[in-house]
This record gives sequence, structure tokens and C-alpha cells, in this order.
Amino acid sequence: MNKIAYEELYMQQLPGLFRLALSILRQPADAEDAVQQAVLQAWQQIDTIRYGKEKAYLARIVINECHNIQRLRKRTVPVTVFPERIEPETKIMELRDAVERLPEKLRLPFLLVHMEGYSSQEAASVIGITLFALKSRLKRAKKSLRIELREEGES
Repeated sequence: MNKIAYEELYMQQLPGLFRLALSILRQPADAEDAVQQAVLQAWQQIDTIRYGKEKAYLARIVINECHNIQRLRKRTVPVTVFPERIEPETKIMELRDAVERLPEKLRLPFLLVHMEGYSSQEAASVIGITLFALKSRLKRAKKSLRIELREEGES
């Protein structure tokens, strides 16, 4: 892959990579750091990226960077007081919040397939699991979301 093609791919994938990182880290600054570090790593390894696998390659690096940041975060003291967020209560916000509450094991496949448009095979490759495991996690995520959203609607 040449550098011009890489820049075009990066610019196309940037919003999706950021959303992916944000879904894992939940902090915009950390997500930006993860994406920036991933893009730099991919740039340094540009000659090793296989044609047709660029999107999955970038996503995998972002996920790895997010996990590195999470490991570092475990060594820090958390802040105990958070400012309140004021957001409109809509069905979209309820869904987004429900997705955020999913465990990462279920949230990541759901976001890759249903929010970022990855094929099931691409998402399985990015996460490093079998296609069967991915489909199982998607099914569990959807079931969990249905139950949680139904409970919120009743209260």
C-alpha cells in the first residue's frame, strides 16, 4: 500500500475508528490517543499491510491500543466526583446507554457489525474470534439489549 492510498483510507476510517475506541475506553481524550497511536503504528508498518485487509488491520491496532490504555488506567487512582451530563432523553440515547452497559465482550462485536458496518467475517477477524463465536456474542448482545430496553420502557 502506498502512502497516498493509506492517507485516503485513514481519513475515511477515522470517524469509525474513533467510535470504536470510544466504545471501549469511554473517554474522548483516551480514544483520540488510541486512534492516533494506531495510525502511527500502521504508518510505520505500511509495507506489511495486506491488500484488502487494511480496514481490519487498523481496527485491530485500535483495539490493542485501547487495551494498552486500559492496562495503564488500572494503575491510576480514579476520580470520585464526575460532573453531571445533561442530555436529552430519547430512544436513541436509551439505546446508546444500553449498548454502553454491555460487557466489552458483547459490546465490541455489536458495534463493529451494527454500527460500523463490518461484515461478520471482518469483525471476527478484528476481534480475533471465530465467526461462530462472533455470531453467538451478537445474539447474546441483542437479547440483553431487548431485555434491558423493555425494562426501561416499563419503568
